[in-house]
Amino acid sequence: MLHRLRFVVCVFVLMVKTATAGEYNAALDIGDEAPNWQDLQGIDGNVHSDAEFADASFVVLAFLCNSCPYATDAEDRVMQLAVKAKQLGGVLIAINVNNIPADSLEAMKARAMVREFNFVYLHDPSQKIAKDFGATTTPEFFVLDRDRKVAYMGSLDDSPDGTDIKTRHVELAIADIAEGRAPSITETVPIGCRIRFDRVRRSRRAAGQ
Repeated sequence: MLHRLRFVVCVFVLMVKTATAGEYNAALDIGDEAPNWQDLQGIDGNVHSDAEFADASFVVLAFLCNSCPYATDAEDRVMQLAVKAKQLGGVLIAINVNNIPADSLEAMKARAMVREFNFVYLHDPSQKIAKDFGATTTPEFFVLDRDRKVAYMGSLDDSPDGTDIKTRHVELAIADIAEGRAPSITETVPIGCRIRFDRVRRSRRAAGQ
């Protein structure tokens, strides 16, 4: 009886874990409610939270940075996407969570000025928002629908360097949402540089040494 109970518990845990993670994302699945976030410093000198974008028909969250060539290669396409999102009643918000000099808030401000970014660009040194969303690469994109549920997550398009693009995943997703449809493509593999998550160093005592 005990062995049977353990088997049932293990199956239940596996089902719960499977139901809360996407095919390529360990934290979120399509249809999940997006994590809330607040108090992120912007390159505009203001502190931002998700609540201020409540009127947007959808939100595109883009995890970007200054130090990854995949992310910088995508900048022109991201700016074009920001224009498209605004035209459809949505908003694009970019977030950098890396804690290296090249990705500091001051470096972000300098990059944004040179490139003339047309989107909100935020820094989260705690890296919490990336962990909450299960983001692992730059660039990586999440499309949140009107109810702020995850409608799409993954890559910007099918071309890591922007050449020979055949399918613009995020643009198709927001077009579908604007027309009241669920996106035809909901999840793709994010391709880019690994997010530089800070190492958690354990003390000798904590490690039992």
